[in-house]
Amino acid sequence: MCGFIGIKSSDINHVKAYHVLQSIHHRGPDEEGIYYDETVYLGHKRLVVIDKEFGKQPYIYNDLVMIYNGELYNTEALRDDLKQKGYLFLGHSDTEVLIKLFYEYRCDCVKKLNGIFSFMIYDTKTKEIFCFRDRVGVKPFYYYVKNEAFMASSEMKTILNYYNINQISLNGLQEILGLGPSHSPGNGIYSNVYELRPGHYLVFKNNQIKIHRYWQVEPFEHYDDFKTTVQKVRFLFEDSVRRQLVSDVPLCTYLSGGLDSTAITLVAQKYKPDIESYSIDYEENNKYFNANKFQVAEDHDFIKLVIDKYNIIHHQCVVNNQELVETLKDAVRLRDIPGMADIDSSLYWFSQQIKPRFTVALSGECADEIFGGYPWFYRTFKDGAFPWLSNLNERMELLNDNYQKKLKLKDYVDEKYKKILKEVPLNGDETLEDIKHKRLSYLNMIYFMTTLLDRKDRMTMGASLEVRVPFADHRLIEYLYNVPWSMKFYHDNEKGLLKEAVKDIVPEKIVKRKKNPYPKTHHPEYELLVKQLLKESLKNKSSILHELFNKQALTQLIESEKTLFHTPWFGQLMTKPQLIAYLYQFDFWFNEYNLNII
Repeated sequence: MCGFIGIKSSDINHVKAYHVLQSIHHRGPDEEGIYYDETVYLGHKRLVVIDKEFGKQPYIYNDLVMIYNGELYNTEALRDDLKQKGYLFLGHSDTEVLIKLFYEYRCDCVKKLNGIFSFMIYDTKTKEIFCFRDRVGVKPFYYYVKNEAFMASSEMKTILNYYNINQISLNGLQEILGLGPSHSPGNGIYSNVYELRPGHYLVFKNNQIKIHRYWQVEPFEHYDDFKTTVQKVRFLFEDSVRRQLVSDVPLCTYLSGGLDSTAITLVAQKYKPDIESYSIDYEENNKYFNANKFQVAEDHDFIKLVIDKYNIIHHQCVVNNQELVETLKDAVRLRDIPGMADIDSSLYWFSQQIKPRFTVALSGECADEIFGGYPWFYRTFKDGAFPWLSNLNERMELLNDNYQKKLKLKDYVDEKYKKILKEVPLNGDETLEDIKHKRLSYLNMIYFMTTLLDRKDRMTMGASLEVRVPFADHRLIEYLYNVPWSMKFYHDNEKGLLKEAVKDIVPEKIVKRKKNPYPKTHHPEYELLVKQLLKESLKNKSSILHELFNKQALTQLIESEKTLFHTPWFGQLMTKPQLIAYLYQFDFWFNEYNLNII
C-alpha cells in the first residue's frame, strides 16, 4: 500500500509539493519517488509489500507515468494475458502489470482488475491525466479542481495544505452533522475538494474533467438453487482469501471470535499453516460489559475456542482509557474530518501494536453489508430513512436555533436518502421483500460500508499497516446482490447463507453465535474522560461549539445522568460517550485545521 499526490498546473510550487507529500509518509515509509515536467508533479510514498526492486514508483513505461496505491489479486492472470500479446516483464510486481495493462487497453483496463486500488496515470504525449478508484472504495481517492489546476491524492490533507484550504461550506456542515460519520458519495467536505466515487474513473484533459462510471451491481434473476448458491459463495469467499494471502512481507489476520474473522482466519490457515492472529480488548471491559441487542456477548471465550482448537498463535492487545482518549486527535488528523471517535482511535492504536511484526493483515469488513448481517436487515426500522442514522431529531436539538434553521438537517438527510434510492439497480421482477432488501444492500454498500472502509484505510495506514478485506471482492458482491433474501436469511438466521457456506470449517459454537460488532469500551472512566475534554473545549469562548450549538443542550448532554443517546445515534456502537467524543473531535478539527464557514 502507498500514498501519492499528483498535480497538473501551469504554476507548480515544487518545494511545497514535496513538503505536502511528506504529510502522508505514514502511507509509505519505505521508499519515495518523484516525477515532474513543466506542468505535472507526481509524488509517491511506498509501503513495500511485493517486489521491492521492480515495484518502484512513479513507474514509467513509454509515454506513461503512473502512481498507484493498492494490490491486485489477479496479477498472474493479467500478466499471462499481456505476455501472450508480446509484453515482457522485469519483475513480479502488480505495478508493472498495471501500467502495461493500461497501455494495452487504456481505460477499459480497470474492468479487468480484481483488487483494491486507486491510481493516476499521466500520458506525457497527449498531456491527459487518468484517475481510477476500485469498485467499492477500499482505497481512497480525493481531487481538487479549480480553473486550470488539478490535484489528486490519497488523502485530503495534501490538497488542503498545498492550496491552503481552510473553508467549509454549510453543505460540508450538513454532511458532518447530519450524515456523519458517513458522507454522501463524492462529497469531499471542503471547498473545491471532491471524492472520486468508487467504481468510477476520471479524465482530465484540456482543463476539463469527465467522470465515468465503469462498475455497478447489475440486477438479474437468481436461478441457482440453495445448494448451488452455498457452493458458489464458498468458492468465491475461499478464492478471495487465497488470492489475498500473496505477500512478500509478514501477514496476519484479525480474529474477533465472530463468524467473519474466524472464517477468514481458518481459510487462511489452510493455505498458510503458520498464520498468526490479533484481537483488541479494552481495560476492565469484562467488569463493565453490559449486553444489549447490538452487543450480546464479549469476544474472548470465542477467540480462545478458535486458537485452542486450531493451534493458532494469537496476540491480544488491551488498550486503556487514557490511550483511547489520547489518540482521538490522531484519528482526526488521519481522516482530516471527525470520524467514529474511539471506534477510530482504538483501531489506530491496535494497528500500531501489530505493525512491528506484520505489514499486512486480513480483516472481516463488508460481510454484514453483503450478507445482510446488520439488525436493520431483519428487525423493524423506520422506513424512508438511513437505518444506521437514529436520533436525528435529538442531534438537531443540540444545535442552536440559528443553525437549526440554516442547516435543516432533517430535510438534507431526507434528500440524500431519496437521491440514493433512485440509483438502486432493479430488474422489475423482484418480490416486494427482495426490493426492500436490495435497497438496503445498496444503501449499505454506498454509505455505511464506505464509511467503515474509510475508517479501516486511514487508521491502519496511519500505522503503515496494509489491511485487506476478502469480503469486498467484487465477484462476491455482484453474486450476492441478486441472491433472494430468503436464502441470505436461511432458517430465519442472520447471515444464514454464509453460515451454511463455512459451517464445515468454523466451530458450531461460533456459527451459532449472535453477531457482535467491533468491540468498544464500556468503562465508565472513558465517558468521564471525554466529558472532561468537552468541558475544556467549552471553556474557550471562541470555540466553534459556541457558534453552532445550544449551550444548555451541550451542558445537559455532559451533566445529565439520564439515558440521553443511550441507543446508538450512528451504527451499532456510537452512543452517548461516542457522541461526546465526536463533538470534542469536531472542536479540535476546527482549531487544528483553522476552519472558516463560508
